[in-house]
Amino acid sequence: MRCVRIGSGAGFANDRVEPAVELLEKGNLDYIMFECLGERTVAFAMLRKKHDPQKGYDNELEYRMGKMLDAYKRSGAKTKLISNMGAANPIGAAKVIAKMAEERGLGHMKIAAVVGDDVLDRLDKYMDRKTMETEEPLSSIEGSIVNANAYIGCSSIVEALQAGADMVITGRAADPSLVVGPLVYEYKWKMDDWDMLGKATIAGHLLECSAQVSGGFFADPGYKEVPDIWRIGFPICNFYENGDMEITKVDGSGGLVSEMTVKEQLLYEIQDPSAYITPDVIADYTEVEVKELAPNLVSVKGGKGKPKTGLLKINVGYNDCFIGEGEVTYGGHSCVERAKLGADTVLKRLELCGVEYSEIRVDLIGLTSLFKEKVGGAMTTGRNSEIRLRVAARTKDAFNADRVGYEVETLLVCGPQSAGGARRYVREIISLASILIDESDVNLEISYYGGAK
Repeated sequence: MRCVRIGSGAGFANDRVEPAVELLEKGNLDYIMFECLGERTVAFAMLRKKHDPQKGYDNELEYRMGKMLDAYKRSGAKTKLISNMGAANPIGAAKVIAKMAEERGLGHMKIAAVVGDDVLDRLDKYMDRKTMETEEPLSSIEGSIVNANAYIGCSSIVEALQAGADMVITGRAADPSLVVGPLVYEYKWKMDDWDMLGKATIAGHLLECSAQVSGGFFADPGYKEVPDIWRIGFPICNFYENGDMEITKVDGSGGLVSEMTVKEQLLYEIQDPSAYITPDVIADYTEVEVKELAPNLVSVKGGKGKPKTGLLKINVGYNDCFIGEGEVTYGGHSCVERAKLGADTVLKRLELCGVEYSEIRVDLIGLTSLFKEKVGGAMTTGRNSEIRLRVAARTKDAFNADRVGYEVETLLVCGPQSAGGARRYVREIISLASILIDESDVNLEISYYGGAK
């Protein structure tokens, strides 16, 4: 039975590169996909593009693609690459990759750039749409809007592959669509073959977070052991023409592919297993069967799909606020009491100095930062030998945010004894609002670069 072999080269923007190189050189892959966009990644990319119109693609693009192109040259691999590393500037990304390929004697590689997910220039027509987070109209957002990008499906990836692309670089393509596209192309499914699209979406979901299905974010010493996690191997999906699939990894690589790693990733971020909504299909996981066939080889069968909604989710990033933070450490006898006194001192100082904030939190890292006072205290055994005090506040401007860290830093000489390791910093916060628009409102285009004969 025919099998298409797809590997995962990245699960987020700052993922490791070495496992992807290992996949390309040793994985015998037909495709390798790189999923590099989080919810706010495109917003930050758009800010970079505003400062430099040539940028706006993934921050790690040059480094990652340099390693990958070197591996292509060494191995002679014909593996096709699919990625949303384009972020806010797929064309810029494709041009950079084409130039890097040419410099390595790989100018024959044809790079496709998919654009059109950016709908910022026509966002005004959607300002009355209710946001998914608050059910308030988009117009109620305070703060300037940075970006508005649609989660697009696999259709343009399929079109680019049909045109002979060796690499397809998109903007805000939905995570599983990076896998669905190659499978639609290879098996020539119709775009309303809902069950096959549903199965392909399951494969995409299993691969989209890279090492999470091969032992990453899974290990728990003494309970769930993962061998050689320091050199963890990224996963591979063998997808057969009947819709069955197997999850595995390169022989000899670190990590673990097991029934449990696959089940955990299968349910990761899934609110309703009977209706996982994507731009391509509504996937139904309820009849999926997972079975371990051999060490690091897991069978996944079943799953189906329902017709897509015809709507696309738009992520709108906007300048929301600033967060000012300060940290300091207390150690030794009575460190908890001194940290609490330090926190109380900071709160009173902020009030005295008229620092304005809308929200504030105090964390005693090592005691209450994760589980708060009641639960955290109950979980702590013995006497604490060190405590890290963190105070953070949400403000409307950078000046007030900086005052928060300033007051924490002054504890070094004006607070309880034996403070050390002070840190003080300010972050500008990009928040998100999500709306739905008609798929027909998003017009996608493809440009091609490289491909010299």
